[in-house]
Amino acid sequence: MKFSHILTASLLAFAAAGASAKPVSQQGRTCHLPGAEEGLRCITVTLPLDYTKPGAGDLDLHITVAPAFRESARPDPLFILAGGPGQAGSDVLVLLSQTFRRARATRDIVLIDQRGTGMSGRLDCDRKTSNDETMTEAQADAAARACIAAIKQPFSAYGTASAARDIEQVRLALGYDKINLWGASYGTRLAQAYARAFPSQVRSMILDGVVAPDQVIPAGGRDGQAALDLVFQQCASDKACNAAFPDLRREFAAVSAKVATGVKLDLRDPRTARPVHLDMTSDRFLGTVHNILYNALDARRLPFLIHSAYQGRWEPFVARRNVTTDYSADGPVAQLMHLAVVCAEDVPRMTPALMAEEDAPLTRPLSKRIGAMCAMLNVAPVAATVPRPITQPVLLLSGQLDPVTPPRRAQAAAKFMPRNQHLVVAYAGHGISQLGCTPRLLREFLDKPEQPVKAECLKEIPAPTFQLGSAGPQP
Repeated sequence: MKFSHILTASLLAFAAAGASAKPVSQQGRTCHLPGAEEGLRCITVTLPLDYTKPGAGDLDLHITVAPAFRESARPDPLFILAGGPGQAGSDVLVLLSQTFRRARATRDIVLIDQRGTGMSGRLDCDRKTSNDETMTEAQADAAARACIAAIKQPFSAYGTASAARDIEQVRLALGYDKINLWGASYGTRLAQAYARAFPSQVRSMILDGVVAPDQVIPAGGRDGQAALDLVFQQCASDKACNAAFPDLRREFAAVSAKVATGVKLDLRDPRTARPVHLDMTSDRFLGTVHNILYNALDARRLPFLIHSAYQGRWEPFVARRNVTTDYSADGPVAQLMHLAVVCAEDVPRMTPALMAEEDAPLTRPLSKRIGAMCAMLNVAPVAATVPRPITQPVLLLSGQLDPVTPPRRAQAAAKFMPRNQHLVVAYAGHGISQLGCTPRLLREFLDKPEQPVKAECLKEIPAPTFQLGSAGPQP
């Protein structure tokens, strides 16, 4: 979730007119942030809250810069655009020591907390005053309405067009000329938007988990169902998994039918061991299953979790569900910012024909509720435009098992990118930049984006093993 290429005429007009950020010091201040091993540079860029309404106020955008290791750094930095929508650049700082260490040898790495995320005026409800895990749907809706009513900022100011405009202001404020972009998931939508609005400023792009121009985020039933079917097929083909869970499809169908009417659970909280009462609904069950499919290693635990729930032992499933809402290294998505984007850019394109085409049990609960959630925000729809070609070199990355942005989405985006290379990892889910030899390939592409990437090493990434019991995955 953890994605629109949509640009409005107003964005293009402002690109030409050029409203500027207030001057900042490129040096910033030294800061130590969670997820980073060393001191970095933190910079604040003050921008208009609403580019279409001068005088509507300002917004402080947080930027984290990891300077290149070598003093003779290349002049073209790598800008990192996180996913969601709703994830901040400061939420993925752990990638500096893993995915981007090779690239950072010769380039500054710039991580942007997109407006409405992280330290850039995070647009979200107070998680400390609610307990999403135990609320009924009616209680959750009431809490959401109260939270939204308390928000004073205009939701229309937090869309992809404004975020693309912000990237240009950051580039100018930091004094860079051409830049490279790395985007993941929704970050690939934002990267494409920036490249179309400011083509002369882009040197190259790396898009991991690519959102296609015609993709509607909440309408992804076919992709999710395909990923789930692959898990079932691979379990049936694996001797040990098939022996442990021979009726996996039937058990999943039975649990899905049971939670459709609500299952009241009384169990020990897997984190605190205290008694907890939880209504396991279709939203919670299927939403967790969909979330699990994002990670190929996590997906190999799914047969065990489904089988345990079928037997009435819900503790392993609830423990895994808690991971979705816990504060992790990647940070939680800013839900209201997520809705501000999706409700304006995606929901208006959820036509009856599209929803019939994309209908699948896994995503049906969300697709049915998203309209009601967007009605609470009452954000104006953003008009779709015909995507223009992106002529810069682009490296597209896909996981074959991805439940939201599988290879077919990158192939659709590539129709507008004549200078693209597309790499697919067979046993990977949503996001492959951190896997195997990929970090080295990212550096090689950035150094010579015109040259074909030699990606044979990606075939060496093995398939994860299935979890058969409580002890964890097989060796």
